[in-house]
Amino acid sequence: MAPPSRRPGHSRKAQYGLFTGYVIAGIGALIGAALLAISLLEPAAFGGLRGVSIDVTSPVSRTTARAREGSQGLIETVRGYLRAGSQNAALKREVELARIRLAAAQSLKQENARLKGLLGLGNSEVEPVAITHMLGSSGSSARRFGYIGAGRDRGVTPGMPVRTARGVVGRVLETSFTTSRVLLLTDSQSVLPVRLADRDVIAFAQGRGDGRIDIRLINLGLNPLKRGDMFVTSGAGGFFQPSLPVALVEQLTDDGAIARIVSDPAAADFVAVEPLYQPVLTKAARTPVDQPLPGSQTGEEGGDAPSAE
Repeated sequence: MAPPSRRPGHSRKAQYGLFTGYVIAGIGALIGAALLAISLLEPAAFGGLRGVSIDVTSPVSRTTARAREGSQGLIETVRGYLRAGSQNAALKREVELARIRLAAAQSLKQENARLKGLLGLGNSEVEPVAITHMLGSSGSSARRFGYIGAGRDRGVTPGMPVRTARGVVGRVLETSFTTSRVLLLTDSQSVLPVRLADRDVIAFAQGRGDGRIDIRLINLGLNPLKRGDMFVTSGAGGFFQPSLPVALVEQLTDDGAIARIVSDPAAADFVAVEPLYQPVLTKAARTPVDQPLPGSQTGEEGGDAPSAE
């Protein structure tokens, strides 16, 4: 079968129409080429036309953009709802992990505080006989004792003072090979010579058996004490070094005050056992009045002891 012919035939109208189409196509091509050349040579020449076209099409563009944003927001909402369960589970795991890490950090902070306290014990002017754990203390009985993890194996002997980094705890009462029992300051049988830290006021600190101590002034009269006064060891008696913190005044009495100890044995982890401040004084205090002092001589000053004839 022969292909159809594109010739218009003998019709004048068809010939003119085809010719007119060619002419219009040529003119359009020329105009397009001219516009392309102008746009390449002068890019800003059609700025006004582009602005007008943008202004004309901007309402349609805004409507399209809003529709697109709405559809994306709806999709994200549905997607977030579908992922909410897994996200909540992940957040719960993160919160639990954060709590564990916080507890670990707090524990590490407490351990650092304890280690600093132990370092303070070792930095004392007097070299400790032993630095050991406070194993426990009695809190409900009438007597107040503490127990430490050092005994004769580390050179601990009865009478030695026991303190923490904060202050005095008591003194060693009995020793075994690996442990010792401590007479706490709050025991009713404990009596310790003390003085005010900032004034020359002498007193005795005696345990009450209830976790506090009585401050009994030597010189009775006008009570010079006030709440918050700090009492320290005076060094008298030969057991404790002077100026170790002992107690803070809480309540005034007629002959002194009721004070709270600054070093609670129940809150102590480590303690230091120190040597006796003046061993000669402690031996003299333990010697009965009807016996001569250790190393003493009788008779006139500078002479020999009289012989019995």
